[in-house]
Amino acid sequence: MSTTQHNEEANESLVERSLRVLFADDEPSIQELMRLELPRLGHKATICPDGLTALAVLDENEFDCVIVDLDMPGAGGLDVIRRVREIAPDTESVIITGKSTLETAVAGLRHGVFDYLTKPCKLVEIEAVLQRVRTKRSMTLKVRSLERRVRQAEGRMQLVGESSVIDQMQSLVAKVAASEATVLIRGETGTGKELVARAIHELSHRVAGPLVTVNCGGLPEQLVESELFGHRRGAFTGASEHRAGLFEVANGGTLFLDEVGELPPALQSRLLRVLESGEIRRVGDNHPITVDVRVVCATHRSLEEMVLSGDFREDLLFRLNTFEISVPSLRERMSDLLLLTKHFVEKRKQIIPAGTQIMTDEAAEILQRYNWPGNVRELANCVEHALVLCDELPIRAEHLPPRIQRAGDTILRSNSIPTSSEKENVGLDTDGDCELTNKPQSLKQIEILAIIDSLGRNDGNKSRTADELGISLKTLYNKLNQMESTETNPEAA
Repeated sequence: MSTTQHNEEANESLVERSLRVLFADDEPSIQELMRLELPRLGHKATICPDGLTALAVLDENEFDCVIVDLDMPGAGGLDVIRRVREIAPDTESVIITGKSTLETAVAGLRHGVFDYLTKPCKLVEIEAVLQRVRTKRSMTLKVRSLERRVRQAEGRMQLVGESSVIDQMQSLVAKVAASEATVLIRGETGTGKELVARAIHELSHRVAGPLVTVNCGGLPEQLVESELFGHRRGAFTGASEHRAGLFEVANGGTLFLDEVGELPPALQSRLLRVLESGEIRRVGDNHPITVDVRVVCATHRSLEEMVLSGDFREDLLFRLNTFEISVPSLRERMSDLLLLTKHFVEKRKQIIPAGTQIMTDEAAEILQRYNWPGNVRELANCVEHALVLCDELPIRAEHLPPRIQRAGDTILRSNSIPTSSEKENVGLDTDGDCELTNKPQSLKQIEILAIIDSLGRNDGNKSRTADELGISLKTLYNKLNQMESTETNPEAA
């Protein structure tokens, strides 16, 4: 175990055992009670007789939790809480108030107060609140520790690719990351929308805060509200304790809502209010809690069509779509395919000697032929499949998944000189003299003739054919697919 990992686990264990608590109240009897009881509960306690003393202590020390009376001479509890938010946003605040000032307590919740207690409060109530603070801080520490380990293992987030569409997308990511704008990421399933969200977070000033990801389509509808906004004890059957929602967990960082189009209509309305006000309400609680969260959303569905069908709120779409980033499909960036393949091989193998051939030309050609409906995710799975079968590099055609081998074979029946029937389809003399038997020829016929002629000269090698014709390999495959469609369905020509 590394020293860093050992220290992180030790810190987590320490948080589970004790908290550093600042307690401020102007009643001497309560001060004395807390001076005795908080250490007995296992916490390190600092007792202050008023708000001014608490402010001075805050500037010199760090605390996990601050418990303050709202009505104190010199400086009230809200003054202390505001200072906590300024200098120690990770410190949880709890307020104690008399019943006559309950409205003020509610106002305190708007400043991000964790909880409040009404006087006369019992020691067991304070102990329960501190236990919830301890649980939340432990969870937050574990999430951040995990994120650090992932970053160390994977390095800085990189969007792999050198195509023009990836260059344009990376430029947009860098620009929007520097802002606080809500971002809507669009793209087909498997294109890497979550990677884009992570890149936005890592390039933003919120990088030190948490990145919390939730798949809106992967949660049971009855639990989505509780997961996002939290709940109070007794809010519903099974709610045995207070629970912070993901908006609170993501406070100071970024919340990524994947497949936001799957949110139920009632939750869409609540999300809109959060985006507009910056406040959430836990299930079963009428008191708002202020959160500082940047929201990034993603969808593979057309939200505009969902608006027309009544399945998505138009005002929420306008609010989410402050800045839009479209992630290209793999079909739109086929020039990146071999680079992505190499990336996935290196990610799995980690150490590859310089000059090692990653895959054979035949295997690479099959990958280039395939249509990739599952996009980059499908390519990653394909590479993993191949590496399981491949004892050593290079990857060969027989290592690829059977469905990809079959799909590649159906695009062109032959890589060599075209057959007589193929020549007749475009009006080419069957003797191969490159003369059109039907005149006048169309531009499409001339184009197909040029492709077939070049394929013949290059022995079916499509990379050399594309270079000779001055087109990209992707364009060549598109035209070959069109030729196949014309052959199987002449009426479509």
